[in-house]
Amino acid sequence: MDLKLNGRTALVTGASKGIGLAVARRLAEEGCRVHLAARSAPLLAEACARIAADFAVEAMAHAVDLSVGDNARALADACSDADILVNNAGAIPGGSLQEIGEPRWREAWDLKVYGYINLTRAMYAYMARRRRGVIVNIIGAAGERMDAAYIAGSTGNAGLAAFTRALGGAAPKDGLRVVGIHPGSTATERMVTLFRKRAQDRFGDPERWQELTQSLPFGRPGAPDEIAALAAFLASDLSAYTTGCVITVDGGASVRSTY
Repeated sequence: MDLKLNGRTALVTGASKGIGLAVARRLAEEGCRVHLAARSAPLLAEACARIAADFAVEAMAHAVDLSVGDNARALADACSDADILVNNAGAIPGGSLQEIGEPRWREAWDLKVYGYINLTRAMYAYMARRRRGVIVNIIGAAGERMDAAYIAGSTGNAGLAAFTRALGGAAPKDGLRVVGIHPGSTATERMVTLFRKRAQDRFGDPERWQELTQSLPFGRPGAPDEIAALAAFLASDLSAYTTGCVITVDGGASVRSTY
């Protein structure tokens, strides 16, 4: 399907690996110029080189820590021409209320929660001046089905879902759209980290994490490309009447009565 994104410009955060890289590659495949942002300069350079070689589009790297508000604003200034923003950077740790202390909780939210808010605020202003643009927030299904063993992530994701719905509902007056995706368990390094923590808690052995995937829908985690395909569609004009909503992609796990 031609999403008619050829010639547009996209900024994707957390784009050096996992879902972010998959989204950047999918948008590049559709003909977008892509800005890739993440903390690791070497991984970004490698990702940009592969994208440019594979899809013959311009791919630009921005090594930046988006947990710092000024960095988010500077990134928006550098990518002010972007038609599409995909917020994806962030890694909130697993753990209960007593396990995740205030410093670690704040550190995680500075990147995942405030990083999304700060970059959205800055990019929204540029997009609103042109009355054109789409913001896609990659959030997380724990914001849909709360988990006390992932309490910082569940709370942060629920907040970002509310942020997405509220802003997305108001965005049409500026000619913009804001949407979100709640990925469930997705085959990334991040998923392995979380599952190793759960395996330690449940079995006393983090190396048994793969046993936890057997109870997932379809007996597997989701694939980053499955999230990327939806993100590209939502960013396209084929989804031009979609805003203020968050779509959960978790194989139905969040609406199952038991795991």
